[in-house]
Amino acid sequence: MTEQQETPEPQESYLAGYSEILAAVAGTGRRLTRDELERRRLLGERAAEAGHSLRGLVRLHLDATRTAWPGGANGSATGVTDRVLAAVTQAVDAFAEGYERAQRLAVRQEEAARREFIDDLLYGRSDLGRLAERAERFGLVLSRAHAVAVAEGPEVYDDTAPVTRLVETALISRFGDRRILITTKNGQLICIAPGDQDDVLAFFAKQAYAATEGSRVAIGRPQTGAGGVVHSYEEALSTLELAERLELEDPVLRAADLLVYPVLTRDRQAMAELVLSVLGPLREARGGVEPLVRTLEVYFDAGCTAAEAARRLSLSVRALTYRLERIHQLTGANPADPVHRYTLQTAVIGARLLGWPAQEI
Repeated sequence: MTEQQETPEPQESYLAGYSEILAAVAGTGRRLTRDELERRRLLGERAAEAGHSLRGLVRLHLDATRTAWPGGANGSATGVTDRVLAAVTQAVDAFAEGYERAQRLAVRQEEAARREFIDDLLYGRSDLGRLAERAERFGLVLSRAHAVAVAEGPEVYDDTAPVTRLVETALISRFGDRRILITTKNGQLICIAPGDQDDVLAFFAKQAYAATEGSRVAIGRPQTGAGGVVHSYEEALSTLELAERLELEDPVLRAADLLVYPVLTRDRQAMAELVLSVLGPLREARGGVEPLVRTLEVYFDAGCTAAEAARRLSLSVRALTYRLERIHQLTGANPADPVHRYTLQTAVIGARLLGWPAQEI
């Protein structure tokens, strides 16, 4: 048996009691009572919940006013007119107040539902089937692959922040309804887009960088399903954390380009042993271990070009060469030798990930 849909109330039903109020006011000159005003507000709420147009409802009240307009053959007609117009103002104002009250409540309920959905989506806390149904309401089709971009800036952002609105408006203007979701979480801007639309994420990164005056954006790899959104989001967060620890300067970082780092940190004990075995002897240097580890970092970042590394360190090429030779003497590994270079560079990366030598490992 098919459930019958409830028929919406006709617009005229929201005028209930209106003509009677006008007649009473015309006869006595009184103002509307508190109960009458609350009745108009409740009718306004019902009209909003039923989806009627406020403009059409106001026009309906004005038409009813014209129909019920009291006549007068004596000099009191002007006074009656003033009283009726005052009553119209009160009644329509109360009706519109109720209508707007219902709309504000609907907006708050929609915002609460959207926030709950975002939390469930990014934390994977809901039944996947139910989550997929809710996702369609917000423009996502979770059977497709999605990628997540996360932007963090100098401030904490929420859904009502001007930066959030600015970035969202830019994306909507550029891409329309491409099933993109812009939101915030833990003070960060987040963009969820279909995995095959990398141009959306690249544009989001550009807009977020500009709007936040120099944010850093990380983009996770495309993943399929609701669980894939969580995975891509966590990858983006991990990429931001890696960028902080490694002091990477690129404004846009992709998890796919940094996969070697999670591999290196998977076995922390093995990495710590490598760092101490390869770089530990540098503790014997007169100036301590940190200047020499920093020299290796810059030397490798400069593509093993001595002149460029020296410039970045504000050293002469001769001074840089001396440091590299000292490293060779203490560790037995020559930074200029391709085989030794790989071991040294891996150990340097490990030291940065583990925070050594500032922290004991």
